[in-house]
Amino acid sequence: QVQLVESGGGLVQAGGSLRLSCAVSGVTFSSYTMAWFRQAPGKERECVAAITGTGDSTPYADSVKGRFTISRDNAKNTLYLQMNSLNPEATAVYYCAAGLLVVARALIRSPSYKYWGQGTQVTVSS
Repeated sequence: QVQLVESGGGLVQAGGSLRLSCAVSGVTFSSYTMAWFRQAPGKERECVAAITGTGDSTPYADSVKGRFTISRDNAKNTLYLQMNSLNPEATAVYYCAAGLLVVARALIRSPSYKYWGQGTQVTVSS
């Protein structure tokens, strides 16, 4: 059974930082492309960042470049998202996702990902 379990969300003031984690089980983690998506109330789900199995490609949404860092520890089967300089626009439910054989041009597209976590709430107060 494949499981993706996010943690690390919470309430933070603008300008603060959070580190999200996603523990993955039931798949060969290093073979999977991983990504973080987020969905704010009334908005479409968007890809925040993605990372290939080897970590050699890490595309980011323009809105988070320079502030968010995606990483993975294949020995621990865990995906991370370090979020710095948070602003209220970052308030959303954050989901991790796993996909196999994701081509480069599809790294930020949600249909590329087969497995999803339940999400963790991030709230940034102004």
